[in-house]
Amino acid sequence: MTKDKMPTTLAVRMLRQANAAFEPCPYNYEDHGGTEVAARELKVDEHQVIKTLIFQDEAQQPLVVLMHGDKQVSTKNLARQLGRKLIEPCPPAKVAKLTGYMVGGVSPFGTIKKMPVYAEKTIFTLPAVYINGGKRGFLVKMLPSEIIRILQATAVEAAY
Repeated sequence: MTKDKMPTTLAVRMLRQANAAFEPCPYNYEDHGGTEVAARELKVDEHQVIKTLIFQDEAQQPLVVLMHGDKQVSTKNLARQLGRKLIEPCPPAKVAKLTGYMVGGVSPFGTIKKMPVYAEKTIFTLPAVYINGGKRGFLVKMLPSEIIRILQATAVEAAY
């Protein structure tokens, strides 16, 4: 995939519809490589590569969490901040059904089901982020302010 020819994913369609400023960043995807591989391939700091994670609460209600690639989500801290009893990862089959994306290629943009989006607050202090564009091996570079504008993301403190 060249930078001139980006895939037309649900995420790319949504970003274009929102007149978002973004740059396509294709890379060589490796199974189970995660953000470490993406950062290495794109020659960027893994802290700027943002994971899109789908969780659910005790009532099975889904939510999106955006987290730095080099950090993990404290579900206990997140549940406390959101006033929920429990937050846990969604099973991969449910992730695909909710988002329309395969695990490893999940984007917060253009999901099948509209879900609340929560983002680690320090993401918004970065000069630019690399976030999944809706396909394995395809990130988009954008300003964090675009995430807030397009997704109405709520800042949380859940990293460890």
